[in-house]
Amino acid sequence: MTTRHLYLARHGAADAFGELTETGRRQSALLGERLAAAPIDAVWHSPLPRAVASARALARHLPGTPVNEADELVDHVPYVPPSAETPPSWAGFFDGYDTAEAEAGHRLAEWLVARFAAPPDPDGPDTHEVLVTHAYPIAWLLRHALDAPPSRWLGLNSGNTALTVIEYRTGLPPTVVMFNDMSHLPPELRWTGFPRGGRV
Repeated sequence: MTTRHLYLARHGAADAFGELTETGRRQSALLGERLAAAPIDAVWHSPLPRAVASARALARHLPGTPVNEADELVDHVPYVPPSAETPPSWAGFFDGYDTAEAEAGHRLAEWLVARFAAPPDPDGPDTHEVLVTHAYPIAWLLRHALDAPPSRWLGLNSGNTALTVIEYRTGLPPTVVMFNDMSHLPPELRWTGFPRGGRV
């Protein structure tokens, strides 16, 4: 059965201006070393500089693999839930989002799913694609794979260059192989991008 393999990764650690830091470059290179063991067909990245730089750094370990930009991978809020669906701790996060902004973000999220979460051609070959993006698009694709309510993307955070893998097959629900795996990173490079707190 033909399988579409998506390897989702948040960009490496970035500074306040959205540029990759030295930590982010190291994280991205280590992710590239890990992905070198897989038969990667393409690397897609968000147009934002931190994702572009991360994709280029990891692609150095995937010689000959095409690296391309995809607008659907840009950082965006995929779904603004109505107040009844919004956990109290998240209520302030959505202050200032008007209807037009919310609708634009959700359209982009739908395009993201249509482009990257579609089942493969059952008569075609297996495909292996890396998406270098941001925490919210990863959360949305994971929520979609689990067929969870739209508001469930909230709280599904991803560490910098943490790996999430989802597989798609025609006629079957998606398979979440792993979420937020950081085993390619040494302890001192893990958990960046998360609020401070105890981590193991």
